[in-house]
Amino acid sequence: MAMIGRFNNLEVTKQVKFGVYLDGEELGEILLPQRYVPENTQPGDRLEVFIYRDSDDLLIATTETPKAQIGEFACLKVIDLNRTGAFFDWGLSKDLLVPFSEQKKTVEKDQEQIVYLYLDQETDRIAGSTKLNKFLDNYPHSYEKGQQVDLIIEEHTHIGYKAIINGQHWGVIYDDDLFKPVRYGQRMKGFIKLVRPDGKINLSLQQLGYGKTDDLGKRILHLLEDHDGYIAANDKTSPEEIKRLFSCSKKAFKLSIGRLYKERKLAIEESGIRLLTK
Repeated sequence: MAMIGRFNNLEVTKQVKFGVYLDGEELGEILLPQRYVPENTQPGDRLEVFIYRDSDDLLIATTETPKAQIGEFACLKVIDLNRTGAFFDWGLSKDLLVPFSEQKKTVEKDQEQIVYLYLDQETDRIAGSTKLNKFLDNYPHSYEKGQQVDLIIEEHTHIGYKAIINGQHWGVIYDDDLFKPVRYGQRMKGFIKLVRPDGKINLSLQQLGYGKTDDLGKRILHLLEDHDGYIAANDKTSPEEIKRLFSCSKKAFKLSIGRLYKERKLAIEESGIRLLTK
């Protein structure tokens, strides 16, 4: 069944001067305007298109790619405001409306906000909401420690950054586990660090266990090579300086240089670490 607000693979039924019509199944015939029609398209061909309603409230197809589909989150920019709400740029010619009733806080022009896209059941139009809590943590999760997940970074709180996990649940990256800059709306990979008894989730931006140590060890060796084989940092260096130099905790740094020392890849000296040449 063809769906509004999502990509659909539809058959071309006929050609007209201003485009082609597609078989929208229960939605009826849907126009794909000529500017989006691939060269040499013929009736019977199948095209991957996104379906939405145009300014005249008619169903329309496009081969353009929006920044999100129905049921997804995206960080979008406000480009206009009126008495109805805020209009966001979501990558299509018709802007996305976030009504005032769906704004967690009143937004301003040129501001960026994480928006959830949904299909308004009354109007059958695609709309957005910044009231993210409505669409997250609505059912149990089954994440495992160390599992890699997709994250969207949200606001900073007094303990760390909130993040959306796989578009479904909230998690938090504690400040103590944050060893590189992140920004609001940024998409990135992360790892499940801990699923707490209350169901809340702690996240890490670094792989856990030996994989994490291996990755950090490689970075330390590369940094040593870039600094002529010596860096003035060792297990006595302050955690703040370790974080600045290597973007990791002191504990992870000590584990990594200890392992590299045992593998005879570096020497731990009184005031730093030195790369050993074979």
